[in-house]
Amino acid sequence: MSCLRLCLIAFLLLVSTVSLAKKPDLIMMWPQENSTLKLTFGTFRELATYNGKTSLASDVVVQNLTTKAIPRASLTVSLLDKNKVRIGSGLLIIEDLTPGQSAKIQFQCFSVGLPVMLNLAAYNGGGVPTSTRTTSVTIISVPPGASLKVDGQAVGVTPTTVRVLSGTHNLDLHKDGFADATTPLDVNVDEAPGGSITITLGGIANDTIELRDGSILMGDVISMSLESVIINIRGSQQTFERNKIKKMFLVERTVTHTSIPVTPAQPNPVPVGSATPHQ
Repeated sequence: MSCLRLCLIAFLLLVSTVSLAKKPDLIMMWPQENSTLKLTFGTFRELATYNGKTSLASDVVVQNLTTKAIPRASLTVSLLDKNKVRIGSGLLIIEDLTPGQSAKIQFQCFSVGLPVMLNLAAYNGGGVPTSTRTTSVTIISVPPGASLKVDGQAVGVTPTTVRVLSGTHNLDLHKDGFADATTPLDVNVDEAPGGSITITLGGIANDTIELRDGSILMGDVISMSLESVIINIRGSQQTFERNKIKKMFLVERTVTHTSIPVTPAQPNPVPVGSATPHQ
């Protein structure tokens, strides 16, 4: 009788192992929107059973989908049955993933049954990789209305709020009639959201001509007519046809008028001995 019972237990263990092996790998993206990690869970293997709980293990391939290194991230993996009831959980720790790199990690947990599906969550709120955490920053320009680029990507017109990763970013601002501004933006990993940066645009020091082919010329416009414009660029005068010019910005100049003293004309002297005509 005891031999029959042992054979039955061995058969049941064999059946459960085969059923797990038949399940395909489970691919999960985290988070679901703007995913930074791709996790592929392999077949769950039974390691041991103790006090009604089963120790399970699975080989997980984790891929960094971002362009930033992930020094460390921790996720809580919940095991669910077919009714979406949690039957177990474990901690998955990810370390030292370079951009685009994949790594195989063994995940172990205890469960009171075989999982049908999984659920991922940041561990105690600290599982978000610091290198992929975004912070909101408001960019303000004086005067407002400047087109803004962050790391070369157009994001809108100031004032505007952007979300950026931790690290150093380049801000480029352009507004017609003002000098272009470029400044770095440093965001710490523990930066509080809701901060702002104000950038004052300087006036253009020279006249600016934008040609229809996209060229930008800066100098001193000397003269203009219905047919052509003459501009002095670093001491060299250049003439452009009016139809080749898209737009011009002329800086305000202070013209100083110098008064030249005028000496009144003196009457011609009358020669001595000459006769004075009678009226």
